[in-house]
Amino acid sequence: MKLTESAVKKAGELIKEQQIIFTDRTLFLRIAVQPGGCSGLRYQTYFDYEVKDDELIRYKDFDVRVDKMSWIYLEGATMDFKDTISSQGFSIDNPNAQGSCACGDSFN
Repeated sequence: MKLTESAVKKAGELIKEQQIIFTDRTLFLRIAVQPGGCSGLRYQTYFDYEVKDDELIRYKDFDVRVDKMSWIYLEGATMDFKDTISSQGFSIDNPNAQGSCACGDSFN
């Protein structure tokens, strides 16, 4: 699992903003795979502070953590961030995904 330059920049900005609120905790970006959606699995990304038995990816200003079960699905995947007129947000390019639903919200 890796992040592109634009994803690192945006995630770092968002964590910095949230860290102002959570001054007593060190936040990191958690990326997970959970059951759901029409294809069976869905990505979840959120800020967390609870450290578990995770895979750890360090970047200059923050860490990314992926739980062991999700790592099976995310190993080799790339997270990107786009901010254009036609699309804005994070996306995950996952070579392990065999397909996705029509709306693009989940994968298998």
